[in-house]
Amino acid sequence: MVSTTDGHFSWLRCRTAGVEAVAADTARRFGRHAHEQYGIGLIERGAQKSASGRGLYEAGAGDLIMVNPGELHDGMPLGDGGRAWRMLYLEPSVVAGLMADMDGAGPATGFEFRQPAVRDPRLAACFQALYRRMTGSGEATDALDLDEALLQLLGGMLQRPAPAPRAPAPITLARARMDDDPGAPLTLGALAHEAGLSRYQFLRAFARATGMTPHAYLLQRRLHQARRLIAGGMPLAEAAAHSGFADQSHMTRLFVRSFGMAPGFYARAAKACAA
Repeated sequence: MVSTTDGHFSWLRCRTAGVEAVAADTARRFGRHAHEQYGIGLIERGAQKSASGRGLYEAGAGDLIMVNPGELHDGMPLGDGGRAWRMLYLEPSVVAGLMADMDGAGPATGFEFRQPAVRDPRLAACFQALYRRMTGSGEATDALDLDEALLQLLGGMLQRPAPAPRAPAPITLARARMDDDPGAPLTLGALAHEAGLSRYQFLRAFARATGMTPHAYLLQRRLHQARRLIAGGMPLAEAAAHSGFADQSHMTRLFVRSFGMAPGFYARAAKACAA
């Protein structure tokens, strides 16, 4: 096991590629942000509340918490003592591979967690055992055993959602442009012009479709690109520039606000986990 700690955060190496593990104990508040991965975790001490597209919910010790890729959410402790939790973050490709053709339902795309939090002692015990085995703190295991444990945990918690209303084509194109090159300099006027809308119309339409403004969406895409570049070993200043941030300090402020850790800590943890 490799563990790198920044205050009350630990980043641990996992035995399965595409899975990251975090252990945290903090009173930090997290602003609205999203992850590119599926996240599933367990509150071990204290309690927190969080608001997402699925509403406002509270979770306490013993509760499992879940988040879907791209789902906007925040997080704040309940009470003065903070809260402690452990999380596993899974790349969508890992989940798709595990859930492929589940129950003969076809290609494993579009699965999502049904609830943001659930109290289920059996599933909580499954998560604890999986976390220990993933991070090497439990009994020796192999890839087949880990895949089976992941499926046992996720199989009853993921579902195919009802078809969501399609975003207007101009909004879909604007999102694709930001997804493809988040570091590019963009203006509201340019995006609105390409969409054939006024700036006000585009702003409202984009917020209705995504739950955030174009600027907030672009910042999230830039953060995720910076995170990937840093994990790949790129120096922080270069990662900030390539991702479209004004400077490294700007990236750092937003990185800490969203992920609860400084980019430098994340870089050290990624390097340690790759060793």
